[in-house]
Amino acid sequence: MCELMTIAAALVFAALAAAARRAGRPAGALGTTALVFAGAALMWSVDCVHSLLEGEGLLDLSADDARLGALVVAAGLALFALLRLRERARARTA
Repeated sequence: MCELMTIAAALVFAALAAAARRAGRPAGALGTTALVFAGAALMWSVDCVHSLLEGEGLLDLSADDARLGALVVAAGLALFALLRLRERARARTA
């Protein structure tokens, strides 16, 4: 489940970053957060393939895995909030 959640988060943030760039706005925090989620999705993809090779299922759809995915998404959103606050602080001082 965390694999699916991080893939979805990476796609959402990548789309938001692309839309911001098309509108002529900087997409620093959005782009960085998209890369963080993409890295997490890649990590879990390797874990899923490893599980499959050991004879387990490809995806873990348990409640514990869903909670882990929610925690990872929450941490990514917290990172985005901190990066966005830093961008705003730098814009005010410049």
